[in-house]
Amino acid sequence: METVSVSGRIDKSISEQLNLLAKATARSRSFLISEAIKAYVNEQAWQIEAIKEGIKQADQGKFASKAKVRETFAKYGVNVNSYGSNPH
Repeated sequence: METVSVSGRIDKSISEQLNLLAKATARSRSFLISEAIKAYVNEQAWQIEAIKEGIKQADQGKFASKAKVRETFAKYGVNVNSYGSNPH
C-alpha cells in the first residue's frame, strides 16, 4: 500500500497519551495515527452514505408508519404519547 505524509497539530495532552499508547502497544505513533484516521474516515463515510440513503427514501415518500415509530420507541422504553399534543 502506498502511503503519503500528512501533518497536523494536536493538543499536547493527546500527544502525551499517544506516546504512552505507542510504548504500551509497541507500535509507532505513525501507525496509531494512521489507524485512528482510518477508523474515523470509515465511520464518517458510513454515516454520510446512510444519510444519503435516508434522504433518497424520504424523497421517494418512504417513511415509517406511526405504528412502526411507536413500536420502535416502545422497544427503548419511550412513551411517544407523552411528547407533543397529537398522539396519532
